[in-house]
Amino acid sequence: MHKIMISAGEASGDLNGARVAEALRQLEPDIRLFGMGGKAMQAAGVEIVYDIADLGVMGLVEVVKSLPKLFALRDRLAGVMDQERPDVLVVIDYPGFNTRLAKAAKARGIPIVYYISPSAWAWGKGRAKEIAGLVSRIAAIFPFEAEVYREAGANVTFVGHPLLDIVQPAMSKQEAYAHFGADPARPVLLLMPGSRRQEIEKLLPVMLAASEKILREVPDCQFFLPIASTISREMLQNKIEQYRVPVQLTTDNTYDLMHIADGAIAASGTATLEAALMQVPTVIIYKTAALTAFLARFLVKIPHIGLPNIVAGRRIVPELLQNDANPENIARETLAILGQEKCQKRVRQDLTEVRNKLGQTGAVGRVAGVILEVAEEARDEK
Repeated sequence: MHKIMISAGEASGDLNGARVAEALRQLEPDIRLFGMGGKAMQAAGVEIVYDIADLGVMGLVEVVKSLPKLFALRDRLAGVMDQERPDVLVVIDYPGFNTRLAKAAKARGIPIVYYISPSAWAWGKGRAKEIAGLVSRIAAIFPFEAEVYREAGANVTFVGHPLLDIVQPAMSKQEAYAHFGADPARPVLLLMPGSRRQEIEKLLPVMLAASEKILREVPDCQFFLPIASTISREMLQNKIEQYRVPVQLTTDNTYDLMHIADGAIAASGTATLEAALMQVPTVIIYKTAALTAFLARFLVKIPHIGLPNIVAGRRIVPELLQNDANPENIARETLAILGQEKCQKRVRQDLTEVRNKLGQTGAVGRVAGVILEVAEEARDEK
């Protein structure tokens, strides 16, 4: 029986960790899985030694402020490694913390598989070399990511993107309209402010202020906001009540909701790629601390921050960052999407291209195979 430790630090990582756990159990039913995660991983049979509900830190400045807490958490999980001696540590996304945890694992002779690895293609080759020297294997989800890490000397397996397997509606459009109580004759706009408290604080108010402007131009617009598992309904409701926008909160069937959406306003992140795969024209926005944004201008090596634009290699959906992510700009870009059929058609064609670049289905099964392969290699070396 193998013992696998998994570390995921936010809602999307928790979901990806859960899918990896399920795939591992299919390959080895009696496998022992434990680590840091949330409700999804726990439901998939992972013993949670630290619940991620209190996490959600990102950005250079924000991470620095939280360093004492993160170092204490790293030491706590390192203690779990000492006690359990896992065959492999699987780290999923959340690079600021997981890189530190991987260093602790390497110091203990525990092999590491990085799944959804740090965006070295955005931050430069130095980041890639650091990770390459740290991990046993990288399970790459983007073809350009695999190339950058191979050049840095890492052992890389391109597994394809996991969203290809899961981003698909379970209902017909007619069923989805009925399920969400939406009117097919009226536009549907999604608000997706992110899965971190910090994102909700910075992004939801400008989304709602923009929505007030949109509502004046399109008075029959219907607004929906899918709730991330890491965010409380009460927190969202308190902010929504400060604006004159009728927003319906939803907790399930998000891809069915996307299936009937005419557009979306979304925080930069995984949700923008999910929307792309569902062919939802999206206005991508982001705000972070002023110093973080200033430093990023010098450190980030790519022209776009939105995943659909990065994958396409050009800007196919709007991006509004920092001060540009204001209610006036967001409303203008969103109204252009909602009001122009030609624009919608062109964007949907471009989003089909994004899907085609993300590889083949079956990514999570390939990740599970990589993890067990590394586990066996480690046992053979002992």
